[in-house]
Amino acid sequence: MDEETPPIGLPQSLSKRSLAIAGLSTLVEWYDFTLYLYLATLLSRIFYGGGAAGVGHVLAGFAIAYLMRPLGAIVFGHIGDRHGRRPTMLLSMALMSAAMLATALLPTQAQAGATAGWLLLALRCVMAFSVGGEYTGVVAYLLEGAPPGRRGLITSLASAASEVGGLLAVALSALTVALLDEAALADWGWRIPFLVGAGLAALILLARSRIEESPDFLAQRARGSIPAQPLRLSLHAYRPAIGRGFAISALGSITYYVGIVYVPSFLIGTGRMGEADALTLSTLAALVVILVTPLVGALSDRVGRRPVLVALALAGVALPALLFALMAQGSTLGGALVGAILLAALGGAVSAVGAVTTAEQFPGEGRLSGLAFGATSATALFGGLTPYLSHQLTQVSGWASAPGWLIAIVALGVLPVFLRLPESTPRRMH
Repeated sequence: MDEETPPIGLPQSLSKRSLAIAGLSTLVEWYDFTLYLYLATLLSRIFYGGGAAGVGHVLAGFAIAYLMRPLGAIVFGHIGDRHGRRPTMLLSMALMSAAMLATALLPTQAQAGATAGWLLLALRCVMAFSVGGEYTGVVAYLLEGAPPGRRGLITSLASAASEVGGLLAVALSALTVALLDEAALADWGWRIPFLVGAGLAALILLARSRIEESPDFLAQRARGSIPAQPLRLSLHAYRPAIGRGFAISALGSITYYVGIVYVPSFLIGTGRMGEADALTLSTLAALVVILVTPLVGALSDRVGRRPVLVALALAGVALPALLFALMAQGSTLGGALVGAILLAALGGAVSAVGAVTTAEQFPGEGRLSGLAFGATSATALFGGLTPYLSHQLTQVSGWASAPGWLIAIVALGVLPVFLRLPESTPRRMH
């Protein structure tokens, strides 16, 4: 969607320093996400008494908290549309830092009984609430601050940085588990990764305090066009854009959460890999995403968002079911490796072009609120629920390719939307 030129005297793009700080700072979100899931078994013993029921409580807490993301996106979206992108990014990171620090200081079940588990759930909800506004705020900031011809590349940094956060969480968790015995882990060792995460978030908050405001928001302020009620504006004026954003994020979420996040559990559950090999594969998948996202973001700057999304949707229809079958039935680990790498590449590619395209569906006025209704709601639905649904379908039916067919159904469903998608790459809009 085209946007007005900023008034004379206002910057049209942000400094490289501000863009780098914003782009790299999403690593905290995925550091926490990966840390919580990686330590799920340990946390279940500390807060819920262990066993299958304890693990179930930890994972259920994750799912419940995930539903707070759309609410956080709406609240932070209103703040960002009314008061600026910078305050939104500062507030969301401050909440994330506080939530991780409080988690590290929680009493255990042995110290506080069932209250400990409820406190952990409450802090997961605070974390998810803040994350809901974090990613959309960063994507909007990068889009509005990037040179027009490099928006795809610059915005894709948010996706790449998320994977860096995941890798940091895996590395620190593995090191902590390897160096400490079980008693030390249960007593105090589990707190170390959360303390490190809180410190990392605090450092990023300090760096963010020195970044500039988005040129787009400064232009709105100069024009006097800041919406008084951005939520109402989005729902009344941007309904088609919200629908397009929902479709883009639906494909991005299911290819990522089923095609990447769920794959290690799938391989362990089908007996193709042990936990150590699955962790290695997860690390490799993260590296693939880090490499793919900037390449696809830059490609969308050259050829346009629509053709890239259409090609990825077609790949989403054709490949995932075959790749899941290959991973489950291959005669060697090579089949699992090939399947996981290609699924990671698909998920990373959709995330890269999807982030910038979704944000470009909205003008600056009300952009964050529009993203909250479209992108974040789709992520909650297709990201929070589909890994569980994939697991249940595979277990009940015994059909190894079922998760791939879920991706294919969503890809086929959004393909007509992509074919009619207005081209939003600046140099190709006219």
